[in-house]
Amino acid sequence: MVTATTQGVKISIETIYQDHQSDWANAHFMFAYRISIENLTDYAVQLLSRKWLIFDSNGTLREVEGQGVVGEQPIIEPGESYVYVSGCNLKTEIGSMRGYYVMQRVSDEKNFIVDIPEFELVVPYKLN
Repeated sequence: MVTATTQGVKISIETIYQDHQSDWANAHFMFAYRISIENLTDYAVQLLSRKWLIFDSNGTLREVEGQGVVGEQPIIEPGESYVYVSGCNLKTEIGSMRGYYVMQRVSDEKNFIVDIPEFELVVPYKLN
């Protein structure tokens, strides 16, 4: 698990290779990732948008931006967490992702950035 805290918001990430959705012969490697966003501050925050940088080991970089996550812009109260699962496909057996969330303090509508730490996407047999 990869974890980082920015401005009182803790991001924890777990990844799982999706063998049944991957096709090695056609260079299609599917990964799921589970992200927990924990609000360690004393005020409510809302996740407004995200930006991802997705790297394949062949040198390809993809940028993905959008509103919210999995169709939601959750409000996370102090001491609470929001968890979601999403996925990413790669053309290679090894890659990584990193990025950031744009969050907003609900009380005064002040926006701030929360870093999503870099995490690896690796087909399990590549580690043997």
